[in-house]
This record gives sequence, structure tokens and C-alpha cells, in this order.
Amino acid sequence: MLTYILDAGGRTPLYEQLYRLIRRDITTGALRGGERLPSKRRLAEHLEVSRITVETAYGQLLAEGYITSAPRRGYFVQESLAMPQRAAAPPRARPRAKEPPRYRFDFKTNIVDTDCFPFSTWAKLSRAVLTDYADRLLHEPPPQGVAELREAISRYLLDFRGLEAPPERVIVGAGSEYLLHLLIRLLGCAQPYALENPGYRKLYQIFEANGAQVRPVGLDAKGLRAEQLGDAGAVYLTPSHHFPTGVVMPVPRRMQLLQWAAERPGRYLIEDDYDSEFRFSSRPMPALKELDRFERVIYLNTFAKSLAPSLRIGYMVLPEPLMQRFCDRFSLYSSSVPVFEQHTLARFMETGAFERHISRSRNVYKGRLDALLAALRASPLAPYLDIHGAEAGLHILARVNNGLGEDELVQRAAEKGVRVYGLSSYYATGRPEQATVILGYAGIASEQFREAVQLLGEAWLAPRGG
Repeated sequence: MLTYILDAGGRTPLYEQLYRLIRRDITTGALRGGERLPSKRRLAEHLEVSRITVETAYGQLLAEGYITSAPRRGYFVQESLAMPQRAAAPPRARPRAKEPPRYRFDFKTNIVDTDCFPFSTWAKLSRAVLTDYADRLLHEPPPQGVAELREAISRYLLDFRGLEAPPERVIVGAGSEYLLHLLIRLLGCAQPYALENPGYRKLYQIFEANGAQVRPVGLDAKGLRAEQLGDAGAVYLTPSHHFPTGVVMPVPRRMQLLQWAAERPGRYLIEDDYDSEFRFSSRPMPALKELDRFERVIYLNTFAKSLAPSLRIGYMVLPEPLMQRFCDRFSLYSSSVPVFEQHTLARFMETGAFERHISRSRNVYKGRLDALLAALRASPLAPYLDIHGAEAGLHILARVNNGLGEDELVQRAAEKGVRVYGLSSYYATGRPEQATVILGYAGIASEQFREAVQLLGEAWLAPRGG
């Protein structure tokens, strides 16, 4: 006889509890295929429930095919649901998950200071969006993104970057990785894509995962060179602040690349303007797109650095030929960013809150940069360091001239509880001529840099074997 404990006072009806328990026993093999079930009357008396409870549970199991019924014979477990009995496996010790190393200080670059995020303003605008757009928030977003956000982005690019980007050319997507996926599908994989070397290593994985050929192209003091591009069909580059070296591409080099793109139909330059808001020693560098007279530059940016990576909102500005191709191929798809987030960000930009947030964040990060540089200058390490890239962005490069190799620098720092990143890890091929580490400072408080640099000094100035 089937014996189950049913909770008469529970929120789940008794018939559903019984149905689930019998179904569990069938799917686990406790009730074998072809086995006869108790009659409704006998089971109801045994479980002390009403007959209708058992009848309803049996009816649901019958409707879903777990059991069958035969006139004047009763109910049986479906033969085809016979479950093989598994032999009990000997107990095995569970492998313990390896915990990642913990660091007192982590100079990573893919982070922003969450204390800078304007939570109260964002919450206020979110509530306003819920009130003002309640009927529209449940609709599918258009493929390019909601009009209000595209218009806000267009005005921002014109005011801040001097870049004319009509709203109808702006496409909103769930971050740069998703937008690159769209671009590769738009441009195709018939020709190689040239990527900066060194550069953001994840880019290589993104392009290759989408079936594209990638070609690492080296840089000189002015950035990527057009004569090295060969038969590439498109080039991904960061001309206003190269990641990670910080090189700024001068106008003559930019014009050479634009001329290269114009020489053959179908060539494009993908400009990633990832951290243009954070330049400390001068006005933001003009975008390559601003010089484009041939409709060959695809402008790409996100709010990952300026707001937060978790928002997963980015955008791109397409040349007219690609815009038409996008409409032809992707007009059936909805935008990958929820309507609510798009309207909230649009309102955030329209009210001037975004510009105020950028100004405040720039001051915070400038203070952290100054604190880090001051700690390095006051450290015994100072004579051995050559600092680059302090003019912009949220990281600096430190060339270390103390006789240690790059791998040893990283390892010694880790042993002291400080995580730094070797420039070599950003190379697809080759290595830098000199041992260089990257120090991202956005995630470390200003008052902590003195201690972090002290630990680096202890790590890098200790004698070998000491």
C-alpha cells in the first residue's frame, strides 16, 4: 500500500501533494512500470483523505500519461515508464573547490568605484519612468533601441565629442561584446580582422568564437600602422587611448588609416572609444569618427566605465551602408536591452545627471591617480620605475628596471598580497621589450595606495632568494 504524509494545513491542495508524490515514485523507479496502484477507495481510506482527492490525483496522472486505467481492473503505472534500478554507487569523497587566491590589493583594470554610482538619482528616475512609461515598458523594444535613448546618445556625442551621430544611425545593445557579435555578422568573415597587439585579449576570443579570422597587428609610438594591415577587411582599434599602452594616435596616422579604408569597398575601421570621459591633462581627444568623410568608421562605446559594467548597455554608430544592411537583416529582432533600463538611462542623460556624474567621477579618479603617483614617487621603488599613461584612463603602466623579469614581478607581488598584471598577458604574439606591469587604480581607495606601494617595494627590492 502506498503510504504518504500529506499536509492538510499546507498551501498546496491535498490532491496536488498526492499527485506529486506518486509521480516522484514513478520517475525514480520506486513504482515499477506495469505495477498496479491501489483502488481509489482503499487509498483514500489508508491515507484518511476523501475519495475525490485520490480521484483527482489519479486523473492528473492519467492525463499526463504516467498511469493507465483498465475497466474493472484499476490503475497501472505506464509500462513505458519503467525505470532501471541503479546500483548504489560507492560513496566518493567530494573534491573540494579550489579557492581563488585572495589579495589585499588588486590593481585590476575592469572595475569602477561603485561608491561613485548615483543610486539615489537612479532610483528616483526609475520611479518616474515607471509612472510615465507604465504602458510602454511591457512592449518589445525596437531593434535599434528606444528612440529616447538613441536621441540622448546622439545629443551627448555632439556636445561632448563633437561627433554628428543621427539617432537613426545609433544602435543600442547589451554591451560591446554583443555589439561586436552583430558587427561580425554584418561585415562577414570572408576577410581577416586586424586587432591591435597588445590589446584586450578577450577580443580575440570574441572574434574567433564568431568564426572570424583574426590578425594581430603591432603598434609603434603612434599606434597601429596602415602598411601592416595587408588584406584585412576591418580593423578594431582604440585610437584615442589605446588599451593597455595608453598611446594616443595623432591625426596624420588617423588620416592614413582612413585613406586605407577608403581604397577598397567594404573596408571598415571599428573605433572603440571605451574611456574617452576620463582624460585628466587636457580636453578629450577627438574621435576618429569625427574625421570620417568616407563613411568607413564604426563608432563603438559603452557605459561600462562611465557608469557600471553590470548595466550591460552599449551602443554603436553605423555608416549609412551598414545601417541599411542592419535594417534588412535584423529588423525582426528586438533590442537586447530591456525597455525599462533604456528609458531610465535616457532620462538620466536628458536631465544632465550623467554629465554631473562624469564630472564627479573624474574628480574622484583624478584624486586616486594623484595618490598612487605620490606613493610611487615617495617609495624606494621610484628610481626603478618609468611611469606611462597617466594622462587618461583608469590605469597606468609601470616599467620596472630592477633586473627582475615580468613574471617574477607579478609572482613576488602576489606573495605579498598584491595583484598586478603583466603587459605580456595582453599580447597575442611576442612580448614587450622591458618588464612592465599594469596598475588599475579605480578599485582601490586613495588612502590605501601608500601601503600597497610599500608592499610592492618589499616584493621587488628584496634580494633573490631572500
